[in-house]
Amino acid sequence: MPTYVSLLEFTQDGVESIEDLPTRDEEGTSLLSSMGVEITDHYYTLGQYDEVVVCEAPDDETVARGMLAIASEGNVSTETLRAFSEDDFHDLVGGI
Repeated sequence: MPTYVSLLEFTQDGVESIEDLPTRDEEGTSLLSSMGVEITDHYYTLGQYDEVVVCEAPDDETVARGMLAIASEGNVSTETLRAFSEDDFHDLVGGI
């Protein structure tokens, strides 16, 4: 399955209700899973982004739908990137 890296930033609402973060994480993981998006790694970070989520999904539309559902709750904004393994990218550029 394709891999995606999502960069999340807390919104003001997300910061104001930070004590609910563990519950939101559980609910978000469950929601994404029900939509066909499986989280493989999840990190909290310092700097421009507050969280990095690495996930797999069958296609771009599925992960987009999932991240829009998460963002629509108002606690984070998201930016999602399609990621390629080193071997997959080498195969991709090998055809050029």
